[in-house]
Amino acid sequence: MIRVMVADDQAMVRTGFGMIIGAQPDMELVGEAADGVEAVAMARRLRPDVALFDIRMPRMDGLEALRLLAGPGVADPVKVVVVTTFDLDEYVHTALRNGACGFLLKDSGPALLVEAVRAAQSGDALISPSITVRLLEHLTPPAAPKPVDDAGLSPRELDVVKLVARGLTNAEIATQLFISVGTVKTHLGSVQSKLDARNRVEIAAWAWERGLVS
Repeated sequence: MIRVMVADDQAMVRTGFGMIIGAQPDMELVGEAADGVEAVAMARRLRPDVALFDIRMPRMDGLEALRLLAGPGVADPVKVVVVTTFDLDEYVHTALRNGACGFLLKDSGPALLVEAVRAAQSGDALISPSITVRLLEHLTPPAAPKPVDDAGLSPRELDVVKLVARGLTNAEIATQLFISVGTVKTHLGSVQSKLDARNRVEIAAWAWERGLVS
């Protein structure tokens, strides 16, 4: 079982996340915190497998709580996924610098939330597709794209890669390509192996660097 903790100052959000977590056969909710100070103390006491943190919380914001639990120099970091309403670039960069294992918007939906928890547990990181696209647009230099080397990817795998780079979720990719979500995941697993990519962010970066996405 993946032991999950939730920290958010809104009781309704905590309840909603708790229901999503509780509905998963491989997850259980082990604690809820209403502010950053309580979140840090609870995470240190319970040692959850994954913690979901809001950014704007009383007494201590989620980014500072994240730094204390997973930032540079923390010997035994807690795996924290930031889940927030605010997608400001400053927040995203600070969260990633402070050791976040993911960054989601609250309107991303239950499927992506569950996917982010499982990714964090397995040592991966998931960032909301819309944020991924914006970051890559900012970070990718306007130089000539690298020569297209398909890295042994099949035409269908390249289709999946291009849609990942455009910020589509697995469900959206499945709909676009008229295949199942399970098939999308199979293609992504193969793509990660062929590209030696740790997550979909690196897959997207590979596509952007080669000019496969405009």
